[in-house]
Amino acid sequence: MNQFENNYEDDVVEHKSSRKKIIFIGAILVLSGGLYALGYFGYFNSWFPTFSGWVSREQPWEAVFLNNNQVYFGRIRKNDKDVIVLTDVFYLRVQQPLQPSSQEPNVSLVKLGSELHGPEDIMYIPRNQITFWETMRKDSQVVQAIQNFLAQQ
Repeated sequence: MNQFENNYEDDVVEHKSSRKKIIFIGAILVLSGGLYALGYFGYFNSWFPTFSGWVSREQPWEAVFLNNNQVYFGRIRKNDKDVIVLTDVFYLRVQQPLQPSSQEPNVSLVKLGSELHGPEDIMYIPRNQITFWETMRKDSQVVQAIQNFLAQQ
């Protein structure tokens, strides 16, 4: 073999070796990018695997106050610049006494979905209709009432 053939064989071996390295590095980058995307979307969409299947992470209870003085209680599932998605929705129903008296109005907590028109248990609230929202403590009266209602279901 002459010098030219030896150099050519060395170049081919070196080229194959560097090509394998590039493919290996590319595969690692694609795999790590996929894992990152799965983790990112899984976190923000509340998806986490458990032994019993895909379940939602526990979200805190929120009180969402609207511009029309209504307040809804539930769990915020999506929060972007245009809309907030609220699930496990409850609201307060105030029943005034028929005759004006010193009686206090009757206030009750109502689960969304029991109304005549039968809505789903999800609300899409435009951000421009929201005054503010607050995270409720676990020991708040509203959260306790919600948990008591859910325990009876």
